[in-house]
Amino acid sequence: MDLAGKVAIVTGGTGGLGVAVVERLLGAGATVITPYVDEMAFARLHECCPTAIGLRVDLTDEAATKAAYDTVATTHGGIDILINAAGGFAGGQPVHQTSWSLWQAQLDINLKTAVISCAAAIPHLINRGGGAIVNVSSRTATQPGANLAAYAAAKRAVLQLTEALAAELLPHNITVNAVLPSVIDTPANRAAMPNADRARWVKPEEIAAVIHFLVGPTARIISGAAIPVYGKA
Repeated sequence: MDLAGKVAIVTGGTGGLGVAVVERLLGAGATVITPYVDEMAFARLHECCPTAIGLRVDLTDEAATKAAYDTVATTHGGIDILINAAGGFAGGQPVHQTSWSLWQAQLDINLKTAVISCAAAIPHLINRGGGAIVNVSSRTATQPGANLAAYAAAKRAVLQLTEALAAELLPHNITVNAVLPSVIDTPANRAAMPNADRARWVKPEEIAAVIHFLVGPTARIISGAAIPVYGKA
């Protein structure tokens, strides 16, 4: 229960990785708030994590996100932890065959949501005297890969965001790190790649354990790191 008394916001908490993160932080004693837009997705999360608190908000809406996070801080006494796990993948075509609308969509879901959530949450972390932020980037952000440019660019930008925030928030006792998954063993990925060797994929619970460590008391000396969490994938 090393996170007892801590208030955590987990974006993307209804997704394949997010559910594992929510469950892990709840198990560590944190109060966990999960922004969502899909009622059915949150209902499924609530079945396995009944103490998770839902927060209906569009994370690409700057004003709405700020108002929602302000309400969280007022209701629960502050915010200590932010996990930016909201995101999504689209691609599969060369750059010259990829429309700008797909680039924009990837930037919005992977980068814009993280930037807006950080802007809304950070003042409250500062008011608490410190805290922790973990951004979910991707292995693709650091390695060349054909037909993945829009997704990779958005996730690479998440790494730059992480580094900038780590430098800016150092005086405020706020750590900022990123994890870099590869293929995660989720139902969606199993359906999309039915013939893949799933034995090499990393389970969401394993990545959630790393995120838990990064926001916990024993990782206060780690900030600005990009941590591979792709195992043998």
